[in-house]
Order: sequence, then C-alpha cells, then structure tokens
Amino acid sequence: MKKVAALACLAMFASACGGGTAQAPSGRPVAGGTFTYAIPADPGVLDPATAVLSVTNTVLGFAYDTLVSTDRDGRTVPGLAEKWEVKPDSVTFTMRKDVTCSDGSKLTAADVAQNVNHIADPATKSPVYGVLLPSGMKATADDAAGTVTLATDKPFAFILQSARDLFIVCGKAVKDRSLIARATSGSGPYVLSESMPSDHYTFTRRKDYKWAPGGASTEGMPDKVVLKIVPNEQTSANLLISGGLNAAVFFGADRTRLEATPGLLKKTPMAGNGQFFYHQGEDRPTKDPAVRKALTQALNLKELAGIASSGTGRPATGLVMEPRPCKGDTVTGHVPAFDAAAAAAGLDAAGWKPGPDGVRVKDGKRLTLRYLYGTTRGAGVQAAAEYVAAAWKSAGAEVKLNGVLDTKMSESLNATQDWDVVWLPIGVSLPSQLEGFLSGPAAPKGANFAHLDNARYSELIAQAKLKPGEEGCKLWLEAESALFGNSDMVPVTENTVLVAGKGATFDLVSTVLIPTSIRLTEGG
Repeated sequence: MKKVAALACLAMFASACGGGTAQAPSGRPVAGGTFTYAIPADPGVLDPATAVLSVTNTVLGFAYDTLVSTDRDGRTVPGLAEKWEVKPDSVTFTMRKDVTCSDGSKLTAADVAQNVNHIADPATKSPVYGVLLPSGMKATADDAAGTVTLATDKPFAFILQSARDLFIVCGKAVKDRSLIARATSGSGPYVLSESMPSDHYTFTRRKDYKWAPGGASTEGMPDKVVLKIVPNEQTSANLLISGGLNAAVFFGADRTRLEATPGLLKKTPMAGNGQFFYHQGEDRPTKDPAVRKALTQALNLKELAGIASSGTGRPATGLVMEPRPCKGDTVTGHVPAFDAAAAAAGLDAAGWKPGPDGVRVKDGKRLTLRYLYGTTRGAGVQAAAEYVAAAWKSAGAEVKLNGVLDTKMSESLNATQDWDVVWLPIGVSLPSQLEGFLSGPAAPKGANFAHLDNARYSELIAQAKLKPGEEGCKLWLEAESALFGNSDMVPVTENTVLVAGKGATFDLVSTVLIPTSIRLTEGG
C-alpha cells in the first residue's frame, strides 16, 4: 500500500500514487540486512511540522505514519485510523488500539489532535499550515472512545484526503518538539538510531510494527536503512553500479547510462513540474504583470523544457500530481507564447528603457533579476538557468544566477527572500494543498514565498473548497489557469526521473520510497 508523502527534492512537496514503469531484477527476497539509499542533501530539522522539502519528508517517512493512506488505485485505505466518518465540514477517525510509539508509549487520540492543533497554532508558524493542513482546521479527541475529529469552520472538499499527508508525532515529543530536531518520535516502521548531518542517517527496524497502511506485509523488511547523503549524481551512479548503494534517484546525464545498465531495478515516476515563479514583493520589478508577461514572452518554453528535463520531460498540463482528483489541461492556451519582439515592446511600455550598456533602466534602477535554483536536480536545471539568463540578457535584463542546496533554498524562500525568480518544482496530490503557497500571508509570515496576490485565483478557490466532486473541480482547474494567464508562475515541463535499484526491490509514491515495500534480494 502507498503512503502519500508530502513534498519533492526541491519539489517542495512530492506526492501522488504510482511508481512508473519498472524492470525487476533477478534474485529472491532476503530478510533482514541493510538497505542503503542516496539522498541529495541533508534533510535539516526533522520536525514534521516544519518539513517542506521532499528530502526531509523522505527521511521522515521511515519513522512516521499517517491517519489514512492510499492504494495503487488512489483509494483511501486505513492507516493509524481503522475507520472514519466524513461530513462536509468534519471527519471523525476511530483509531487503532494496538499502535505504539517508538518509545513504547501508546498512541492516543489526544496525541493526534495535538499534532493538528500544534500546526494550526499561529505561534508555531508552521509552513505546512494551509498546505497539508487546511486553514481553519482544528482537532478534538475522545480518548475513551478512541476517536479524533478534524473539523473546519466551512465545508472543505478534500477533508478526508488531506489527512493522508500528515505525519503523526507521538511520545514525549508531542509536548516537546525540541526532542525531534535531530531525532524521531513516531509510530512508523523504523526509528532513527544514528544521525550524522551532511553524511548519513541510520534507521533501525521496529520489530513490534504491525499496523502498516492497508494491512501491508512487513515480513522480510531490512533490519536497517541507511540514508547516505550524496549530492553528486555521478557519484551515486558509480556507487549503485559497484554495490555501494541499493537505490538512488537520477535527474541528469547519468540517467541515460543507468537506463542502459542491465540487472538494475528501474522505475520512471512523474516528479513534479519544472517551473518558475516571479517574486511580487513591493520592491521587485516583477511585481508588474506587464514585466512578468514580457519576460515570459522572451523565452522559448519548448526549447527550455527540453533543456531543463534533459529531453526526458513531458508537456506540463497542470500543477497536481497524477492521479489527479480533477482531470483537465490548465496550461495550454494560458501561458504567454514566445515572441521576442512583443517582449521588448512590453518592457518598453512598462517604462524599462535600454541603458548605455544594454541593461534596461527605470527611474534610475537597473532591471536586475536574481535567479535562484536548486543544484540537486541535475545538469538540466543548471543549463536551463543559463538559457534563461541568456534570453533575458537579450531582452535587456541583467541576470544573476544563484544555485543552492535544498536547505539553503528553503531559507532563501522563507526567510532571506534574496531572489527575484526561482525555479521550483512543487508536487502535491490535492489542488487545495497549493493554496498556502499561491495565496494568503506572504513569507516569512506565511508559505506564500512569491508574494502572489491573484484575486481571481483566490476567488475561485474560495468557491471550489465548498463544492465536492465535478462541480468543485471545474473551479479548481479554472483557478490554476488564472495563475498562468497572469504570469504569476510559468509551468515549463512535467518531469520524470529514474529511480534505480540494485540488490533490492521497492515501491514508490512519486520519487519517495515506501518503507514497508523494501526487500533486499539475493546477490545484492
């Protein structure tokens, strides 16, 4: 069974069902042993209430469970909750009675409620509030009955599905979150037993774990899992081939080499969009929609897509990962088309005139754009940054490129705000999970890192949240298109990646491993 995990590499959230195509290696499963998996960067603080990067949530997925999960067909199945009752503005979960925390304490309904209310507390300043947890949601518990109720002040279209993404903290860390900055305290199949930041994280299997999502078997799981930090894909590829790793994710040139290597497990899941956002803070040139449109028109997005994905992407059709609850293409016909002449004319009309060195100037200020991108997504993203810089230089902008690791990216987005354009995949399983990123309080007070203020988007999602099914889907889709038409963000390509394995088998949710699916194999 598949647990929906939140967030993506730099995709700030990675979720969705299905692991893409696979070629199974030979070798029967072997119980026990150590499974070693490469992650591209250090996960940082390990508190689920602060985790917005997929690398962090990959780590957390080994130690924490969720109330419900999904199966391969996208249906909701039991997790920590054995059953539930859904109403338009609430969902009541009946908890399993046999679940214990990694410290031996019993998981209670009150623990679950405290997790929800901690995220919702303004003092927490949780970046997942309004994203994984709907704004306005509160929780109440009845320990005697073993139930917890999550309620909103208005009907909410995805009130049950939103619970699939909340990792539940238990034990002493429920009241003292400082205990899980570099440790774990959850009900999941593994517990963090060794933490070596910037090098590796070792998890040890819990022998008493019997409540896998949907009743999945845990027999034969590895005794230990080592998450080894390997920022360089070529190094990961070499380690995988030589047997130093059991699995890793590949975005760039080494993907082709591994796809041609026999004897490997190979999966090619969807991995979120390649896309960029314009910062719309008061002091930014890209606050002006005319400037955003002109800069978008200056780019040949078809060429950019091929570069960014190293030729392995697909045309972007929306913001939500497959399988989407709302079907439809929100991109085609809504993104400004490539037109260099129109781009130049648009910048002229917006008051940005060519200066003596070719860089446009307005009111004595140069058109300077700081372009931020993650360095762990492969050489294509680096090449895409250089392509964008060259195109915008031709249009009269000065572009300063800044490639950073994932943890630095989070700091730049939410704290320092030292960027004007950011290449940032965001992968979510529900359209409602985008609301906090694309509207509402701006960073650092909220998750709206780009300071977006699209009145049409906000109006449409306010209506959509109240309407279930197809009626609501029409509004969610129209809301996405409103973002593209206003050049708030620009979807470029739908990414796929190669997840390769050796000496092991496993299943995925997007690019995220499902811990209970991992088995070592003979000869590995």
